[in-house]
Amino acid sequence: MANGNIGGSKEDVLRKAKEQDVTFIRLWFTDILGVLKGFTITVGELQNALEHGMGFDGSSIEGFARIDESDMVAIPDIGTFRFLPRKENEQYTVAQMFCDIVKPGGEPFEGDPRFVLKRNLKLAADMGYTFNVGPELEFFYFKDSNGTEGLDKSGYFDMIPLDVTTHVRKETVLNLEALGIKVEYSHHEVANSQHEIDMRYTDALSMADNVMTYRLVVKEIARKNGMYATFMPKPVFGINGSGMHVHQSLFKGDRNAFYDKGDKHHLSKVARSYIAGLLKHAPEITAVTDQWVNSYKRLIPGYEAPVYVSWGRRNRADLVRVPEYQPGRENSTRVEYRSPDPACNPYLAFSVMLAAGLEGIENGYEAPVPVEENVYVMTEEERRKRGIMTLPGSLFQAIQITEQSELVQKVLGEHVFKAFIENKKIEWDQYRCQVTDYEIKRYLPIL
Repeated sequence: MANGNIGGSKEDVLRKAKEQDVTFIRLWFTDILGVLKGFTITVGELQNALEHGMGFDGSSIEGFARIDESDMVAIPDIGTFRFLPRKENEQYTVAQMFCDIVKPGGEPFEGDPRFVLKRNLKLAADMGYTFNVGPELEFFYFKDSNGTEGLDKSGYFDMIPLDVTTHVRKETVLNLEALGIKVEYSHHEVANSQHEIDMRYTDALSMADNVMTYRLVVKEIARKNGMYATFMPKPVFGINGSGMHVHQSLFKGDRNAFYDKGDKHHLSKVARSYIAGLLKHAPEITAVTDQWVNSYKRLIPGYEAPVYVSWGRRNRADLVRVPEYQPGRENSTRVEYRSPDPACNPYLAFSVMLAAGLEGIENGYEAPVPVEENVYVMTEEERRKRGIMTLPGSLFQAIQITEQSELVQKVLGEHVFKAFIENKKIEWDQYRCQVTDYEIKRYLPIL
């Protein structure tokens, strides 16, 4: 029963909708950039939607289809059916389901990000693996969407006074739990007015759905309380940006394939090859895990965001970190990939990380020696001798590398790959034409 929802059969969904007197059902999906899309149907249309899907025009959805092939059908995933918490003074019950997008003939639409992830998860399943992930999404609360005026002056894990942000975070957790999304931790992050709510790990498809729901809930609860929540990677110069560190592991049945009792770090050969795959292909997948111009304002030295392609067990400067093993918790053995930000498309980001790791396993990649020193204080020569690469420094560099990547093209499929690259090139061109405040302040007085 995915996401802690009703699941079961179409009949179960119809019965529960009747029992709870549901009036509306929201059908959700995403475009290639990970922007949540959807429409609402009445309960009278639910049976038809479950049996045949609901048609819609895909030509206006980013990366979906040209106008001459725009007919699409949204097929609700019954495993994701859940009731949304009632808003204040709301007199009716609303349910929600995520959808798979298909063509009118019923074949999967290759431009649907959810289909991309499902296709890659099947490749893992064919190797005997289940892919579990636990992302840590950071975000900021600001006074409104017109600026970056924060609402507190606290820092990491601070027990701040019971002000408005504390209550809003608690209300957000309660709403996530009501939706069946299990929460492990919530706390204040490093920067002023920066927060984090961590979901309990689960299979990657359920988690991608959860990420989309999480971002909406965070924003909705903030709006309800008269503030603005943003997942923008680097909204404020000079302080930490927001990341989405992704903890990931492969299971074979109930056994964690990353755990090895006999290894000094308790890492199996599978885990080490998976790490090697992530490291080798990191520059290629960065345009997907960090897809915005602003993402690369975060990926700079000095703010806990990774820049160099290395791995270790304690050092949070590394791109890949392996949390210390805790006796008796073999199933918690995992690797943490630290470059993604919370504004990515989770379906595509999980897909490229999984594919990079599986590539390492299939080809027997050997992980380099872990780096326990701070890579930021090494000289360029020291990093070169140790074979430590650098992540792309801008969206433009990332696009150039990704465009040449056979791995990413295979993972995303031709449709999404071409649409994604085209969209990112347009974004870069629009950005590079802008005259920024920095340029005015820096050059206007002297040139």
